[in-house]
Amino acid sequence: MSWDSPLRFGGPQATGSEVDEDEDDSVVTPAEARKVAERERKKEEVRKRLEEASRAKKAKKGFLTPERKKKLRKLLMMKAAEDLKQQQMLKEQERQRVLQERIIPLPDLDECDDLEEVYNQMRDRLIALESENYDVSYIVRQKDFEINELTIAVNDLRGKFVKPTLKKVSKTEGKFDKLKKKEAAKVDFRSNLKQVDKNQFAMDEVKKYWKSKLVKYQRVVKLIPNSKCRYLDGSKQ
Repeated sequence: MSWDSPLRFGGPQATGSEVDEDEDDSVVTPAEARKVAERERKKEEVRKRLEEASRAKKAKKGFLTPERKKKLRKLLMMKAAEDLKQQQMLKEQERQRVLQERIIPLPDLDECDDLEEVYNQMRDRLIALESENYDVSYIVRQKDFEINELTIAVNDLRGKFVKPTLKKVSKTEGKFDKLKKKEAAKVDFRSNLKQVDKNQFAMDEVKKYWKSKLVKYQRVVKLIPNSKCRYLDGSKQ
């Protein structure tokens, strides 16, 4: 046995030609490599798509359901109603406090000695309040006018037209105007008629007309032999 011959360890060994064939089969061509890479890429895309879908499903589970939205809306409405009541209560308390500060308690007239002084105090207080009321009303009217002017300017810039408030007009005046127009529009048809003399249909002319008709009728009857026609006076031909 020479050292160049292949060694055998408990089984048959392939010859040199068989080893070369196996090496040729293990070589991958570029086309096959591209197919394998394309297949792996598609698998990766499918895997990513499935992962995103599962992630989206998990995220949707955390959203509010319609029932929860309804309950939440109801709770928000209840909370808003409570806040509104609380604000109204605070405003009423503030109003009562301001009224107590501004209203002067009336003195007991039975125990009061100087009524003239009480009268002067009340008059001065009333004058001061009226002047303050006038000043506040003037400021409010001025602010309302400025707000109206600014609103008109903003609407002009936006291109919107605000319909002005229309004044009420009584309908009776409009009805009278319509009646006058109708009376003026009437046409006098009698003025366009032809004037006819009343003596045209006098009795004499009527008699002459029927007399001429009777003469014509008699002439026609004479032309017909053996006629049994009677004249208007009852005589027979």
